[in-house]
Amino acid sequence: MAAMRAAASTSSLREQPTAFAATPSPVRLSLPAEARNIAVVRRALEAIAEELALPRRLIEDMRLAVTEACTNVVRHAYADGDAQAAGALRVQLLPEADGMRVIVEDQGRGLGPSPDVGGPGLGLPLIAALTSRLEVTHGDDGRGSRVAMSFAPGSIGAA
Repeated sequence: MAAMRAAASTSSLREQPTAFAATPSPVRLSLPAEARNIAVVRRALEAIAEELALPRRLIEDMRLAVTEACTNVVRHAYADGDAQAAGALRVQLLPEADGMRVIVEDQGRGLGPSPDVGGPGLGLPLIAALTSRLEVTHGDDGRGSRVAMSFAPGSIGAA
């Protein structure tokens, strides 16, 4: 009788579980606006993008655009010690059925000509070229910026 129970339980272990396609949950990062945290954002972005099985070329475009947006916050948004505050750099990684939406926010100076460069840089045009949709908004009080980027596999090579 024990042998039969063992055989029955062994055969039930061999049954393959039903696979369900799951979308990763959104990830929200709230970090000091320091250069080393850009790598943290990139790693999280890449992990979610790979889980979504996005094409490698799209993942590379996402990495470049998000790195540029985060670098803008680190280099230009804050003066002195304000960048050290937790939440100075906020990033949302939002998986979607057809790709991913990434939002990079700060509460710094907002977007405008950088004091260390003689006019607008190439960052936002680069981000626009790499995304399927780009929305840039400013805080109500003139402080802070929000860069919302959408990425979809169909947008590869569309520009």
